[in-house]
Amino acid sequence: MIKRDLIDYVRKAASQFKVVAILGPRQSGKTTLVTTVFDKHRYVSLEDYDVRAYAKQDPRLFLQEYSNEQGLILDEVQHVPELLSYIQTIVDREKKNGFFILTGSQNLLINQAVSQTLAGRVALITLLPLSISELQNATMLPETIEEAVFNGSYPSIYGDHTSPEQTYSYYIRSYIERDVRDIKNITNLTLFQRFLQLCAGRTGQILNLSSLGNDLGIDHKTARSWLSVLEASYIVFLLYPYYKNFGKRVIKSPKIYFVDTGIACSLLNIRSPQELFSHYLRGGLVESYIISDLYKQYYNCDRRPSLYFWRDLQGNEIDCVIEESLFGALIEIKAGKTVTSDYFKHFSHWKNITELTTKNYVIYGGADIQNRSEAMVLSWKSAGNLVASLPKVESYTEQGVTSQENHEESDFPKTP
Repeated sequence: MIKRDLIDYVRKAASQFKVVAILGPRQSGKTTLVTTVFDKHRYVSLEDYDVRAYAKQDPRLFLQEYSNEQGLILDEVQHVPELLSYIQTIVDREKKNGFFILTGSQNLLINQAVSQTLAGRVALITLLPLSISELQNATMLPETIEEAVFNGSYPSIYGDHTSPEQTYSYYIRSYIERDVRDIKNITNLTLFQRFLQLCAGRTGQILNLSSLGNDLGIDHKTARSWLSVLEASYIVFLLYPYYKNFGKRVIKSPKIYFVDTGIACSLLNIRSPQELFSHYLRGGLVESYIISDLYKQYYNCDRRPSLYFWRDLQGNEIDCVIEESLFGALIEIKAGKTVTSDYFKHFSHWKNITELTTKNYVIYGGADIQNRSEAMVLSWKSAGNLVASLPKVESYTEQGVTSQENHEESDFPKTP
């Protein structure tokens, strides 16, 4: 097992809360993590159809039969949300911290159910695929940013040495045939797959649902609904604009990114890292890889991300804005391997139009680290520890964030 940065926070949450729910995409390592940390708990997978049917038919008897003294792991619990109200009764009676460990790969369904039944009793933790830091610690990080983007970050690529091209092709097929039907009753799966491919073709770009819908012959409402399916299952996330103190002078639509660039590359029919060098979406895919990793860095130390982008109507843009109560940080992300003066121009524009004090960074595809007057230049490999270098704020657990009111239905940020 590749050691996950989140492991100590999972243990801490289990010592403080009666229920711990690990949320994240399929095959991101949730099962491996919980069975390793809670090796004395009994493990039950609700992916098994017979087990799932039993849990639905008689949830009370199911929990009695599968429980043990140490506790119970329920894997992919979104299949049987009815269990949660019975779990509430048990934890209120037994009062044992860390007794129930839940995993789920459909975020909206899980959090909605949790908000109604387990508020105040559950710690919600997000586990995304492997981060730059985790791959570095395991000495498995690819040599180039192009390899990293193409390989993606799913553990099977590195632990089992499976082919990225084959792995993500199967993943997408399985996702569409199984998960999409579970989340929403979409009858035309072929059209939905085309929608997914069109989203991949817009990675790192401003989201335009009307354009997406027109390209497919579906209305804006359907496009929004289908996008929510992709968000709920951790395929894509939206990065919202930072527009405080800027009024109408800035773009207020979100940008779309893929949680894992390996999936995006597969959807774009990119068959090798070398193809990325001349691909029109090279910059957007590198952005997606780095911004997704910034989210992982926050989640892996149990902290709420505050990530945005900024773009004004004249086209001046900052790729990522980190806003915390104690500080601000601006991040420019570049796929190139040579630092040029163009990398710093938007920092100067930002400084001229706002009084906000920030620390500036450029993350690029090269290997050097430079301390420039305009910004700290980080290689993409060294960017894996950027969040840890920023001033520390309280974690989710320390803040007592346990319910829907304090934990968004999607772990990625909503409109400020």
